[in-house]
Amino acid sequence: MTSKYQLVDNKFYYEDSDVPINKFDIKDTQTIHEIEKELLEEAYTVFFNELDEKTRFDEAYLISLHKRTFESLYEWAGLYRDFNMIKGESRFCQGEFVKSSSQKIFEELKSDNYLKNYESHPKSEFAKKLAYYKCELNALHPFYELNGRITRMFIDMIAAYNGYKFIDYSQISPKEYIDSAIECVQFADTVKLEKIIFNGLSK
Repeated sequence: MTSKYQLVDNKFYYEDSDVPINKFDIKDTQTIHEIEKELLEEAYTVFFNELDEKTRFDEAYLISLHKRTFESLYEWAGLYRDFNMIKGESRFCQGEFVKSSSQKIFEELKSDNYLKNYESHPKSEFAKKLAYYKCELNALHPFYELNGRITRMFIDMIAAYNGYKFIDYSQISPKEYIDSAIECVQFADTVKLEKIIFNGLSK
């Protein structure tokens, strides 16, 4: 079995495996995925309960989502990568530019007031903003692993802050979601992602 990502240095995974080296030396794919899922579910509850008017959806917040969710399992939780990463035809931000690119994204998000107080805006406008920043973070792919799930949680927390439920993706197929992510990363086209988010947003 080979890694789902193409990395210049593949010492990050156990040999001939797609399982990242972890604190418990677990090498079974199904087991590690189950643990990751449990940790993510617990984190959703914790971070949702912590939301208040002081919450800032900045770079530190994104890093804290990753670190606090997975630090019991992975040494690298919350650390930005410094190597190049490719998945299929999608090339993510080059490792040497991850930090500077992240700063630019969050400077823009800050100018949008971290998308706080968007409950008074039309849902279509909110969905467009969420899709844009989700796309930017997907293309950034800042962490060693688990980027998609943390980015989704980051966007869900912004939605929840604004009075919405977590975005519902159950009405679309995995292929539709992956296709929207690919178009986003490869072509900066958020049309499909906007539609998915719009349809998944509800009060």
